[in-house]
Amino acid sequence: MAKVLTLDDVNVDGKTVLLRVDINSPLDPATKAFLDDTRIRAILPTLQKLVKAKVIILAHQSRPGKDDFTSTLGHARELGRLLGRQVKWVDDIHGPKAMKAIEELEPGQLLMLNNVRMDEQETSVKGDLKAMGETHLVQRLASVADLFVNDAFACAHRSTPSIVGFTGLLPCVAGELMGNEIRKLDHALETPERPCLAVLGGVKVDDSIQVADNMLRNGIADALWPTGGVANLLLDLAGYDIGEPNRAFLKKELDKHWAPTIKLAKTLIQDHGDKIHLPVDLAANIEGNRVDIPLKDFPIEAPFWDIGINSVFHLSAAIRNAGTIILNGPSGVFENPDFALGTIEMLNACAESEGYAVMGGGHTATLVAQRGLADKMGHVSTGGGACLDYIAGRPLPGVVSLEQSAVAFGIDISHAEKNA
Repeated sequence: MAKVLTLDDVNVDGKTVLLRVDINSPLDPATKAFLDDTRIRAILPTLQKLVKAKVIILAHQSRPGKDDFTSTLGHARELGRLLGRQVKWVDDIHGPKAMKAIEELEPGQLLMLNNVRMDEQETSVKGDLKAMGETHLVQRLASVADLFVNDAFACAHRSTPSIVGFTGLLPCVAGELMGNEIRKLDHALETPERPCLAVLGGVKVDDSIQVADNMLRNGIADALWPTGGVANLLLDLAGYDIGEPNRAFLKKELDKHWAPTIKLAKTLIQDHGDKIHLPVDLAANIEGNRVDIPLKDFPIEAPFWDIGINSVFHLSAAIRNAGTIILNGPSGVFENPDFALGTIEMLNACAESEGYAVMGGGHTATLVAQRGLADKMGHVSTGGGACLDYIAGRPLPGVVSLEQSAVAFGIDISHAEKNA
């Protein structure tokens, strides 16, 4: 379990608090209106705990060069609407205008700075903790703050100044969202109810293979049920000819990660083949139509866009009887209604299961929200890449920095564990 300090361990009344959040949201291309405010709503519990503090909000929207790379003015307005009170905004990050606005803050007031990725050092200085701590952004903001709160779990796998640069300069604690993510994921990974299933799909095949390796090798998962690109790769390596269109797609997606992913996947099959439940059929897109193809009829020179109907039945039954389900990635091209069956049914099964279901971030979380299933799941993560890294057993820089700060500032770890 991550040994971090939370807001329950500190007194924030009257303090100036730097709050890093991830409210990066999908925007309408034409109007820039919010298409989904889930991430903004997710930080409300943290702000409720900071009602007596002077709060400086650090956030980003997209990245330089993209069409949705905008200021955070709209985010401040949307947050204010949700809170029912003013959220001040300044067109600056750490310059004179920002410093003046911070100086004028009163307890109970909120100030959102402009898009932190508009600061050149935020996107160019990475990896070196000392260098990140010496950036203008970190030095100037640390000089006017008493505490740094990291509530940006979705960015926790990023090593950037606004995520890890304040380590050693200020006490750094986890916000409510960050603490909840750590607690819920740790529960599923460290004390799962049995049987524990890893249901891994999507096109991030290299990440999913690493997740599968971590969960099977360390006895976290009792079974792996691959879908999507993960299933295609494992079927091919198990001796089923998936056809050149599907093999070419995998090579393109994996690119430079092809060789190490193939090596790890082969080891996975060799060491844990008895725990891997491969699909018994796949759904091919043949001239725009869904055609379910059993393995005995391979190869098919057409792209596979979903697991087949019989595989959907077997997977759904396994999920309904599981104690813990850790699911990440769709089972196919869910955007096409004819090939959304596998994805829809496995999510429905998770919602109906009495087991503890953890949904990875990204597309999975979006689909769960769209189908109104969020309150029927054990946990729906706000982090795509961060969640994948965490369940793959890879250290998250944002979490590591919180642990380091807890030690540096003399935190009672036994007390911190209770609250994290």
